Amino acid sequence: MLSKLPLFPSDTKMITAWVGFYEHDGMVYYLHGGSPIYCHSKDDRNGYRFALANLVINGLCKISELSSALGEPRKNIERYAKSLREHGAGYFFERKERRGQCYKMTPDKLSSIQSSLDEGISIYRIAIDHDISEAAASYHIKNGNLKKNG
Repeated sequence: MLSKLPLFPSDTKMITAWVGFYEHDGMVYYLHGGSPIYCHSKDDRNGYRFALANLVINGLCKISELSSALGEPRKNIERYAKSLREHGAGYFFERKERRGQCYKMTPDKLSSIQSSLDEGISIYRIAIDHDISEAAASYHIKNGNLKKNG
């Protein structure tokens, strides 16, 4: 799934009567009463999520107002605010990116599976022994992460 940030205008777009945002020189600025309260790089997805969560938690904007102004789905903004409440600011900036990575196929498990393949054990048996699906093993063989003998 392709994730895009909203298009940020160069002129200030008002979210509420007091809160607005605009983009200038690759940075997005959020204003409250005309004064900047937060900024992030235009391409900084985590900074964007953090800024929206802050606006909601601090009571400066409603989720529906942010959703309308930025075109961000309400559920996403609710999720950002919940993450900030439960985990704090560090959650947005210090967590490891895990999306798109296979959590079961660690380097140790891959080497263990390769050893089993070298011994001539069937993919079905390897899948059972290593608590993975046959499809996962076949996928890694097809992509060259594992080499099947014969």
